[in-house]
Amino acid sequence: MPIGKLQRPPLREVWEDEAQNFTPWLKDNIEVLNEVLEHEEIELYLSDAKIEQDAGDFSVDMIAKADSGDLVVIENQLEPSDHDHLGKLITYLTAFSAKNAIWINAYPRPEHINAINWLNESTDVAFYLLKLEAIQIDESNHAPLLTLIVGKNQEQIKREPDDPDGRDKIRYDFWEELLKLAKIRTELHANISPQRSSYIAASAGKAGLYYQYDILMHAAKVELYIDFGNRRKNKRIFDDLFENEVKINADFGDDLEWQRLDNKRACRIMKTLEKDGGYRDEKIKWPQIQDAMINAMILLDKALKPHIDELRT
Repeated sequence: MPIGKLQRPPLREVWEDEAQNFTPWLKDNIEVLNEVLEHEEIELYLSDAKIEQDAGDFSVDMIAKADSGDLVVIENQLEPSDHDHLGKLITYLTAFSAKNAIWINAYPRPEHINAINWLNESTDVAFYLLKLEAIQIDESNHAPLLTLIVGKNQEQIKREPDDPDGRDKIRYDFWEELLKLAKIRTELHANISPQRSSYIAASAGKAGLYYQYDILMHAAKVELYIDFGNRRKNKRIFDDLFENEVKINADFGDDLEWQRLDNKRACRIMKTLEKDGGYRDEKIKWPQIQDAMINAMILLDKALKPHIDELRT
């Protein structure tokens, strides 16, 4: 039986406009969101969704009712998260006296993941942050993929019944240890919390640029992830850095993987660390893996920072 290739087309190939296409689609397919919340055992079932409801001089993308009767505000983005939409989410939350807030976007930036975590810890309101992707196999129809990144009850999200092979719990523990070690040697990820995902990222000093750790089953990566939310700008920034490829590789001490990713919006400059191992290797090897990742991240920052500082963004 032939096996197809999984693809992730740009969101705007699927929903051209957030207000005109995606939000009405989500209203008519609210069960897609409910399935994600149910899978994560979030006690929040949505119904009676309405779009573009007035909130003073503004209008919220969507409001819905939870089965408790409480209102839920939903803010949508087909781009990476930004301060503007976080501000809107909080504004609409207060305007409707809602008890729950859901923020859906294409790429939850590390700063906003931390902000939502802080809001959940500091308020009685439940904030949920979800990543939106589109997927297809070969030439099949597009399908939505929603992933819960942050929820009100972090222990609930991380607990093992939702993670039958233990992958999420293992990755969370791996990141927790790495961040403790990294904080001793560099401030790059000092303000980042451990996650259950395969990566953690922090700002590289300019919006749209991120230093990212990636952990695989038997390998690890460090990278500069480039995503300003605009394909053309991402490629321009990558090309500006690529002009200094020889110098940057020399300062790093090895050849980096320069991935322009012409068929995707974002770009990356990365180094894969295969010989040390990954999160599925014996836990006794973790300190060695984490040390290699931190060393590589420090070198990556050293090699790239002078060129990042000179970028015209």
